[in-house]
Amino acid sequence: MSVTSDTLQIKPEKMDFRAYSISWNLTKRCNLNCDHCYLDADFRGGFRTEELNTNQCKLVIDQIAEVNSNAFLILTGGEPLLRPDIYDLIRYAADKKFMVVLGTNGTLINENNAKKIKEAGAHGVGISIDSMQAVKHNKFRGVSGAWEQSMQAFKVLNEVGVDFLVQMSVSDMNYKEIPDVVAFAEEIGAIAFNLYFLVCTGRGQGNTDISNKAYEEALKMLYEQQMKYKGRLMINSKCAPQYKRVVYENDPDSVYTRTYSGGCPAGTHYSRISPEGNMTPCPFIEESIGNLKTSSFKELWNDSPLMIQLRDRKQLEGKCQTCEFSSMCSGCRARAFAESGNYMAEDPSCDYEPGKHGGKEITLKVEDTLGLEVEFHAQWTPEAKQRLERIPSFARGMVVKGIERFAEERNIALIDETVVKKSREEMIEK
Repeated sequence: MSVTSDTLQIKPEKMDFRAYSISWNLTKRCNLNCDHCYLDADFRGGFRTEELNTNQCKLVIDQIAEVNSNAFLILTGGEPLLRPDIYDLIRYAADKKFMVVLGTNGTLINENNAKKIKEAGAHGVGISIDSMQAVKHNKFRGVSGAWEQSMQAFKVLNEVGVDFLVQMSVSDMNYKEIPDVVAFAEEIGAIAFNLYFLVCTGRGQGNTDISNKAYEEALKMLYEQQMKYKGRLMINSKCAPQYKRVVYENDPDSVYTRTYSGGCPAGTHYSRISPEGNMTPCPFIEESIGNLKTSSFKELWNDSPLMIQLRDRKQLEGKCQTCEFSSMCSGCRARAFAESGNYMAEDPSCDYEPGKHGGKEITLKVEDTLGLEVEFHAQWTPEAKQRLERIPSFARGMVVKGIERFAEERNIALIDETVVKKSREEMIEK
């Protein structure tokens, strides 16, 4: 069946609300003392009896699998390497066919545990670097020597053969360093660079977020880096759904507008689990929708009033309600609540005035939409389908549609590994 781009559009009210990404704070224990920590982690604290134990964690993994058998699971903390059972939990989740990423500060990485991480089946490791100046990074992280230890971690991970990504939290002291950290990430062989925008929660409540002007400058800087390194380094923004508007303003047809329909995924495709088993719509929303010791993941994901509220994007207020980009942005719901106490309020970090681009809602094409179910409408070889397992489940449906469209335009009847590779190469070059 032939399709045109005019028919490939999806709006938030037609979304399938599936749990694709789960960020799990396994512990509050941490060996750093970061001022901006949303968890308010326990600096050099000992074992916390309220944390889910190994068996309880495995039960939660089983429950997540009932909702999504190929979930993208981020195991973090605190510092997750302070849990002796971390390798067992990685292995258990990986055996379930989850794509598991370990979020660590990197200071505890050594050859021995790097091998354990790899053998357990982790897809990769995320390490935060907030400045190329050791003094600035260490001050931000609250412990001297943290930068130097993280640098050593990158060397170890490369030697052992563990994929890793570099993460950076934006603040007044470092946002002008974004190009320097991106360049460093590519130089050391990172598979991706993620730029996180601070939401003032947890220990970060007393902090001052960057100004809206600096926020916009950082987004534009990130786009420049994305263009500079396309095809060489994956670059993403986190907790900044307005970035898709910045991309669109530079190139309406850019593949980098790809996102979940409805923008901010809090409660629609993303959730967080706390060390105690509390479930929230995202790491920066502290309100618990229930505890996984007494309720199932499926029950809380499907039926929580707060999750249902966040999914009704028709209830957005202020500028977010009338903005042309509501289908691909909708503002950060955590930031809206942190500033106003209202989850559906406008995002105060955005100075964009709706109407600049005509006032008509700008919707995503289906082939540019994350969170789609995988549907095959063409013939694929088993090997070509197997390659899809390397892609996070939240992107597979979108990737399949793109590959099948590539094949259809070239009258290719059978999609094999060569077709998949050529399709992906063309996408990268766009």
